[in-house]
Amino acid sequence: MKKLLFIYNPLSGVGLLKPKLSDVLDIFVKAGYEVTVHPTQKYHDALEKTKTYTGKYDLVVCSGGDGTLDEVVTGMEMREEKVPIGYIPTGTTNDFASSLHISRDILEAADTAVNGIPFPCDVGTFNDDFFIYIAAFGLFTDVSYETKQSMKNILGHLAYLLEGTKRIFDIPAYRIKVVHDGEEIEDEFIFGMVTNSRSVGGFKRIIGRDVVFDDGVFEVTLIKTPKNPLELNELLGAIVMKQINPERMYSFKSGEIHFESVEEIPWTLDGEFGGVHDKVLIKNQKQGLQIMVKEGLEKGKPDFLC
Repeated sequence: MKKLLFIYNPLSGVGLLKPKLSDVLDIFVKAGYEVTVHPTQKYHDALEKTKTYTGKYDLVVCSGGDGTLDEVVTGMEMREEKVPIGYIPTGTTNDFASSLHISRDILEAADTAVNGIPFPCDVGTFNDDFFIYIAAFGLFTDVSYETKQSMKNILGHLAYLLEGTKRIFDIPAYRIKVVHDGEEIEDEFIFGMVTNSRSVGGFKRIIGRDVVFDDGVFEVTLIKTPKNPLELNELLGAIVMKQINPERMYSFKSGEIHFESVEEIPWTLDGEFGGVHDKVLIKNQKQGLQIMVKEGLEKGKPDFLC
């Protein structure tokens, strides 16, 4: 019999999984798996469990928010022998699941996890760490990991907005040198993100439509510091219209990006705190992760990969 390790965050999304846990396990067993269940007990427990498990599993399925997925992906990337990952999203935003058309319906997502097709998705390295869909710095990037879980559960996206308004008038700016593909950029930025996703913070297509998840390159967006109210209005207008304003932003694709700053800058990786750094090297590990998706989507349909 095939073996499955199921790791889930019991606190994610007002405990959405709990009333359906029996049905989820039934789906796993009916798909021919012997299931080991591990509810996470603390921060980074999913990472440790994935990194250190000693049993021989054919599939690891996780349930929680993007942070739980990030921990399981990171743990899997640290292992010598890797297996596919299934994902049941129960978080507040679930950006990566949305991008891969993984259903928010728990039972449908569970079925995809065990009866879908493994898709070879890109994964990123961030110095000695890993991320699955976004590495970012600057404006509001700390909101997701500083907002209390209880607020996320009760208020959803509103919790992020309330937390964000606390610092709207305290916008830090960073002088950074960015090197990629033989090109060097040096400027002052209020925000930057390296992404492999069509959705960021619950906002779809903010990066653009031309996003492919297995092409070996990330989409990079850097927003320059506005120097006056007119520039700020132009910037906000571009963001609202989901357009790239070359006067206010840099936008490019790359498989390797170097960031260097005078001061240490806090980063977020998949919505979790990624530490403070003055030097960052981000690399795309092309098709370095196998994640379960609906059959047909792995063949590169336009609505999936663009």
